[in-house]
Amino acid sequence: MSSRQPLVSHIYTADPSAHVFEGRMYIYPSHDLDLEVEENDNGDQYQMTDYHVLSQDRPGGPTTDHGEALHLRQVPWASRQMWAPDAAFKDGKYFLYFPARDKDGIFRIGVAVGTRPEGPFVPEPQPIKGSFSIDPCVFRDDDGQFYMYFGGLWGGQLQCWPTGRFLADAKTPPEETPALCPKVAKLTPDMLQFATTPADAVIVDQAGVPLKAGNNSARYFEGPWMHKYNGTYYLSYSTGDTHLLCYATAKSPLGPFTFRGSFLPPVLGWTTHHSIVEFQGKWFLYYHDATLSGGVSHRRCVKVQELFYEADGSIRPMAP
Repeated sequence: MSSRQPLVSHIYTADPSAHVFEGRMYIYPSHDLDLEVEENDNGDQYQMTDYHVLSQDRPGGPTTDHGEALHLRQVPWASRQMWAPDAAFKDGKYFLYFPARDKDGIFRIGVAVGTRPEGPFVPEPQPIKGSFSIDPCVFRDDDGQFYMYFGGLWGGQLQCWPTGRFLADAKTPPEETPALCPKVAKLTPDMLQFATTPADAVIVDQAGVPLKAGNNSARYFEGPWMHKYNGTYYLSYSTGDTHLLCYATAKSPLGPFTFRGSFLPPVLGWTTHHSIVEFQGKWFLYYHDATLSGGVSHRRCVKVQELFYEADGSIRPMAP
C-alpha cells in the first residue's frame, strides 16, 4: 500500500505523529500557514499557530480533518511557533504534547488535555518543568511506562543547552567530537511532567562509539520517533541538512542505540519528519514533503506508505 497523494490538500500539513486510538488512525501534524516569508536555517519561516487533528479508518483511506484542536492564543506561556506535536492516551484522557517559544523566545514543551482523540485540548498553564527544545515524541512501553524523546538542532535550540542553562549563542559541537543526542525522560503517572531529568539517548556506531558531529548523514538532527518491533526499540530520526530518515536500535528504551542506516532518501522540500505505526498487523510510515506547494519548504503535505522489515529486523529502504 502506498499513497502518493497528500492526506489533505485544503490546508498545508507536516510533521505527522500517527497513533491508533479507538481502532482508528489519528494523525497529529503541524499546520503550515500559507505565508510569503523568507526562508532561513533558523526556521523562522515556520510560523504555525494552531493544530488540526486528522483521522482515517485505515492508513491511506479517506481523511477527516476534525478542525482546530488547539490554538496559540489558548496557551498562556507561549508566544509563537507551535511546531511538531505528538499525542498519547492514558486513563481515559488524551494528551497533546507540543513545542512553542515562550515569552523569552526559548522553546519549551507544553501539554494539553482532552477527552477525545480529536480534541479539543485544554493546555496546562505552564510548560513541562525542565523542558526545552522541540519535537516531542511520547512512547508507551509494554509495562505501561511512558517516555518522552525530544530535541532539534539549529532553530530547535538543542545546542543551546550544553550546561543545563540556555545559552543563546551556543554552537553545535566541532565535527570531530560526539554529536548531540536526542533527549529522553520518563513521564509522571499523570502524564504532565518529567519523572526523570532528561538524559542523552546516545546513538553509537557498530563498534559502540558515539556518532561524531561531523557525520551528518547519520548523526541526529531532529524529529525523534520511538517504536518497538519484535522486542527491539527503534529510534528513528531526521539528519536535517542531509535530509535522510535514519534509525538505530537498542534493547532498552534509554539506549544506547546502535546505528542501522537510513531508510528514506530526501523528499521535496527542506525538512524530513515522520512517524511509524502498526495498524492491523501492518506497519506504516507517515511523513511529509512539499509537493502540494511545488517545493515551498514551509508549505508541506502529509503522506503515508507501507513500511516493511527484513528478516534481520532492518527496515527496508523506501522511496518517497
